[in-house]
Amino acid sequence: MPATLTATHPVSGLPATETVSLSDLSNGERAVALYASDLPDDYRYKRGDDAQLIAWIIQGVTRMGMDRLRRTAALASGFRRSRQANRVTAEQERAHMERFPNAKRDRRTGELASLLTLSVPVSDEARERGLRYLLDGPCPECGDTRQVWASWCIDVDADWYEEGYGPCFLCGGAA
Repeated sequence: MPATLTATHPVSGLPATETVSLSDLSNGERAVALYASDLPDDYRYKRGDDAQLIAWIIQGVTRMGMDRLRRTAALASGFRRSRQANRVTAEQERAHMERFPNAKRDRRTGELASLLTLSVPVSDEARERGLRYLLDGPCPECGDTRQVWASWCIDVDADWYEEGYGPCFLCGGAA
């Protein structure tokens, strides 16, 4: 594996003391950085292009800065989570389209970021951060009450169910 894949890179848009290591970026953060970079819309990956992808990711991080990059990645993750649950609100759709107006590029940068993960794994801290997400506006399932009324299976073998409030499946329902 070439040394450029694991090297840290100084980022001009960040404080001079801060550097970016690709392994310290979650997959979602890599995708957002690629979207913000000069990656051509018609780019097709070829074996050996990892160094160019890394350069585009560093360019995207430089343009956005780490705080904005992480927030945008968390919002994109929340949008995907809502879409998967079939609960996307008009507010979420509008905000996502403002952040990522080119849907094809949005999908492609996610694919390329995932492909690069084979060469440059994500650190445990970045992986954990990648699991966090934010929603635009209130949770479309529970309205930010963090709980939903449902029929909860207590014992599958006995076919025993109870109704009541439980944690929201979309926003997590942390107490």
